[in-house]
Amino acid sequence: METSQPIRDTASSAGACESDSFLSSNVLVPHHVVHRSFPAETVVLNLQTGKYHGLNPTAGAMLVALEQAASVREAVELLARTYERAGDEVERDVRGLCGALLERELIELDETAAG
Repeated sequence: METSQPIRDTASSAGACESDSFLSSNVLVPHHVVHRSFPAETVVLNLQTGKYHGLNPTAGAMLVALEQAASVREAVELLARTYERAGDEVERDVRGLCGALLERELIELDETAAG
């Protein structure tokens, strides 16, 4: 099984998630992707490529929130409250993470949920 570099600096990958409708989208984890959280990281495995990726604890919490929320906006609001951070700061970080995960085909965006 191949490994990839851990996803740590995600700000440079945010380009894929810059649209205005992004916050209204729903993030889906495809059936060919599995993830499991551990104390030091969340491991995300793409079963189609055989590559696994490491997320730091904050990125792992973001992935869980994105997967469970009805929209990216809802996940951002939840994360901002949970971590007592400014909403625009959390939004920037979520956009970056989503860009990195999309590049690696670890998530999909359902824009039909966009309102």
